[in-house]
Amino acid sequence: MKLKRFIYLLLMFPMLSQAQTSGNPIFPGWYADPEAQIFSKTYWVYPTYSAKYREQVFMDAFSSKDLITWKKHERIIDTASIKWANKAMWAPSITQKDGKYYLFFGANDIQSDNEVGGIGVAVSDKPQGPFKDHLGKPLVDKFYNKAQPIDQYVFKDKDGSYYLIYGGWSHCNIAKLNNDFTGFVPFEDGSTFKEITPEGYTEGSFMFMKNGKYYFMWSEGGWTGPNYYVAYAIADSPLGPFKRIGRILTQDPEIARGAGHHSVINDAKKDLWYIVYHRRPIGEKDGNHRVTCIDMMTFDKDGLINPVKITKEGVKKNKL
Repeated sequence: MKLKRFIYLLLMFPMLSQAQTSGNPIFPGWYADPEAQIFSKTYWVYPTYSAKYREQVFMDAFSSKDLITWKKHERIIDTASIKWANKAMWAPSITQKDGKYYLFFGANDIQSDNEVGGIGVAVSDKPQGPFKDHLGKPLVDKFYNKAQPIDQYVFKDKDGSYYLIYGGWSHCNIAKLNNDFTGFVPFEDGSTFKEITPEGYTEGSFMFMKNGKYYFMWSEGGWTGPNYYVAYAIADSPLGPFKRIGRILTQDPEIARGAGHHSVINDAKKDLWYIVYHRRPIGEKDGNHRVTCIDMMTFDKDGLINPVKITKEGVKKNKL
């Protein structure tokens, strides 16, 4: 059997080296909630290590120059470096500012204001870490506007302002981060956390800009089942109001189920848009058996997002 395996690998390696599409999933292992970013002409994906909560105590990252070949960066952060986090870490969001990389994450899955946990921040000099605790405590540790402090996304606006957009339990908040990401700057009306929940929102917020418009995206439905989707809305401000337009990422019973909790990357020079998301392979019943995938995202003539076709092939090779 060992000889057969060796011959198989010899035959496969030339094919792999000539691969022109990413394939889905894009890397092996159970990984979910992927945030994709571009740093220094390199694609990065930061996912949740998809396991039982008490095993979900670290995160890996993956990098690629072409969307085809991915390098794994193991344990860029774990609960040994975040003393207040213990039960789980998940749904990372990362941004670069002033030569530093800030990784925001959910931890401990708190169910009330009386528990320790919420949204934390870690910092590193490199996108591959290692990341160390930035505050020594959660950045958000309470249920403001009934939003569970999870599933955060850091959005940089055109004026250089940074916003934290987050929330579970069907409520979503936005808050303006201060310069060093140690807290928040109140809005003009004195409030710190504004609710921007659109119709159908469950969790997994994401935002991007295109042609001066703010596209707010989210996941809806139950993450452990097949009925998990991505929907979106458009507004003229990151504060909304956001009126739901519809779903653009759904399951395909021939390919995978439970497609959701995504992010978006854009090759601006070529005007190519990609959606990076997780899904559950056909036949998998364990809620944590999720894999990270990538497919093309396109727009119609009016700027609306076309429904995404989830594929086994993934996307074509693309160097930045």
